[in-house]
Amino acid sequence: MRLRIWLAAAALTLTSLAATAQGFPTKPIRIVVGFPAGGPLDQHARLLSDKLQAVLGQPVVVDYKAGAGGTVGAQEVMKAPADGHTLMLANTGVMVINPALYSRLPYATLKDFTPVARTAMQPLALLVNTGVPAKNLQEFMAYAKARPGQVNFGSAGNGGISHLVPEMFKTATGLYMVHIPYRGSAPAFTDLMGGQVQFMAESIPQAASYHKQGKVRALAVTSRERNPALPDVPTVIESGIKGFEVVGFYGFLAPAGTPKDVVAKLSDAFGQVMQSPEVKNRMVSQGADPAFLGADDFAKFLASEMPRWADAVKKSGAKLD
Repeated sequence: MRLRIWLAAAALTLTSLAATAQGFPTKPIRIVVGFPAGGPLDQHARLLSDKLQAVLGQPVVVDYKAGAGGTVGAQEVMKAPADGHTLMLANTGVMVINPALYSRLPYATLKDFTPVARTAMQPLALLVNTGVPAKNLQEFMAYAKARPGQVNFGSAGNGGISHLVPEMFKTATGLYMVHIPYRGSAPAFTDLMGGQVQFMAESIPQAASYHKQGKVRALAVTSRERNPALPDVPTVIESGIKGFEVVGFYGFLAPAGTPKDVVAKLSDAFGQVMQSPEVKNRMVSQGADPAFLGADDFAKFLASEMPRWADAVKKSGAKLD
């Protein structure tokens, strides 16, 4: 009798879950972006939202909750109902760098969120100003090695990806360069072009634009393959640094506890959107490489990335509260 009761309860639960997924979504999907409108994450969200709306049959709206390096947006999603109607579009900083950077972070990536889909990877370019007499990465390494502590690199701020990628490069090569943090990438880039700093890691679109104008020189890209926006620029691996592949990512997450069938339906919807040639082409033009992972694989990816970036943060000495 007990077994029959248990089997009946289990069947009822499975039926209820299937019905939940079958009827989902029942209202608009809200995508929370933890940064101001107009930035790269906003562009990515808007690129996918129209196609996602067509697949799911409900409006998709982008909601900006900027502040504290994406933390405000993450808290918004963490506290939202776990029904699949609220998602977060996050990047490397929010998901895997912040947990190592902030000593009192109000969320835990693998505990408070359910991964839904990774949609893109974002490589960076390693740049020098035109006054540095180096035409490739090996020449720059020789130049910096001969001037320990005299070569400065700029970043958009302590603990960000533009800070940590050069730190990883320093670790891989044994170079001694001095970090100069700025309040954003724009002033850092201005000083790179002006010669106040000699080296910088920057996202592909801006790097490619200024490289082609001759205002800076791109020496290498941090992805495994060359980037279409900089086809003449080799990878760091090609340049002789074995195994050096460091790229950021974009991905969508739901609150912890979101039903698995709902997550599966959302993940499948993103997979369909990512098959669109229009989406792929526009994504590349925005400096991101289409790189879809479903929910389970995205969860494994996050688990593998967190210790890697935590190690980079530790070696850099960066810490924010």
